[in-house]
Amino acid sequence: MIDPSLCQETVESSLVPIKHMIFRWVTQPTLVVPVLLAFTGLPWLLRAERWKRPVSRIGLTLTLIYLVLFSPTIAKIGSRFLMVGVPQDPGQPADAIVVLGRGTPLRPSRVDVATELWQQERAPLIFTSGRGDAIEIAQKLKSKGVPAQALDGEPCSSTTEENAEFTAALLRPQGVQRIVLVTDPPHMLRSQLTFQSFGFKVTPHISPLPGDLENRGNQVLVLREWAGLIAYGLMGRYFARSESPEVPWANQTLTPTALNPSQLPLQAISAVADRDQV
Repeated sequence: MIDPSLCQETVESSLVPIKHMIFRWVTQPTLVVPVLLAFTGLPWLLRAERWKRPVSRIGLTLTLIYLVLFSPTIAKIGSRFLMVGVPQDPGQPADAIVVLGRGTPLRPSRVDVATELWQQERAPLIFTSGRGDAIEIAQKLKSKGVPAQALDGEPCSSTTEENAEFTAALLRPQGVQRIVLVTDPPHMLRSQLTFQSFGFKVTPHISPLPGDLENRGNQVLVLREWAGLIAYGLMGRYFARSESPEVPWANQTLTPTALNPSQLPLQAISAVADRDQV
């Protein structure tokens, strides 16, 4: 396991808090709808007649589109379409089980799924990935009977792109090609395509969303994934990468200490603050 104190801030990870702040605001109808309605009605306070109707129509259209996007029906349809390109797990053996972190509420399901895969002897290694998640998930797997020597990971990635990049930097030199990828349904398609672009042969294995996740939370997850899926496509992140990634700290692993937080230095503990993956 990588010592978290070795993690280095990247340009992409530095933008994560800003992205989260913007997305949290955009996904709050009580904040956004009044702004859109104000935009719709504001032109009628102006004297220029020719601008009133066109601007109001734009505002009204945006308001309707926003309300439709946040309807439960659209969330269900969007969730189903995110799973269209994800194949079923055929149960074949792999070189490693890769578990992606997505924040505290989604950890228990991932731990249960990874433990089950380990008991089925699907792979000799479980690799956890994600800042604020990798170490915690590995600790829970160890408490469920997975031996420490079968656990590895990186607690440095803050985005799905970095999940794949850092995992490839650490596992590809070890000859790992076939992986069973564990994450939630909305996140799976983007994760699968991104990991495949780094040369992995990916078998997707779904980690169910928590049963107590509110409809609102599910809507936000689905919308965020559609935004991420489209953005990654526009950035060309699903095309095969020409070279294996090089990460400065990839050869500086300090293996067992990361599975026992009491042995980590203070700067390492502070480096694993809980953050959702983007």
